[in-house]
Amino acid sequence: MIVVMVNVGLRLPACHSLKEKRGVTKQLVARLRRDLNVSVAEVGGLDSWQRCELGVAIVAGSETGARKVAQQVEKIVFREHRVEPVVFDIEITAPQPR
Repeated sequence: MIVVMVNVGLRLPACHSLKEKRGVTKQLVARLRRDLNVSVAEVGGLDSWQRCELGVAIVAGSETGARKVAQQVEKIVFREHRVEPVVFDIEITAPQPR
């Protein structure tokens, strides 16, 4: 089993209120969950209008499969025209056998 944690830092230059930001991030989170079946949460920048940090968790049977899903996360985020990706960090871990 392979666990991948993706940290996505975003800038939302067109948002001028928390309500606008929430609408954009909610749609992006829903799309990632629906299309890729990953766990996603807003983990930073909660009180900022134009900044957002998403945490994405991926569990896969192989490192190759996990990397493919992480690349798909990246594609979806970069295709979203309302956000500017600032940070995209991928951390891959394999739990130690008991």
